[in-house]
Amino acid sequence: MNADIAALDLDATAELLRALAHAVRLDLMRTLIGGERSVGEIETITKVAQPGLSQQLAILRKADLVLTRRDAKLVFYRLNQARIADVSALLDAFAGTVALTPAEASAARQRGGGATAVFARME
Repeated sequence: MNADIAALDLDATAELLRALAHAVRLDLMRTLIGGERSVGEIETITKVAQPGLSQQLAILRKADLVLTRRDAKLVFYRLNQARIADVSALLDAFAGTVALTPAEASAARQRGGGATAVFARME
């Protein structure tokens, strides 16, 4: 067993996975794939109204899946890619796979015609 996996705080890991296991929160995160967005932009794109939007964003913040930046009265959100990489590494360990680097994923898409998503390789 991988030493990193054996040392996991299972309660904290379960809480993190619960934060991800919600369709609205996944939609909010999907909205942020393209980069930072203001709360107003997120609301317009996802059609999730206040106060539900604030509640779901708070859960993502608590799980450290998103980061915020304030500019005057506007609050901007972006994905915490380091935290998401940790989640990816956890799932890779469970699956017995290794995540592809961005360069490897790009090369694999080019070889495969470009339409197929490539997430991991078997070792």
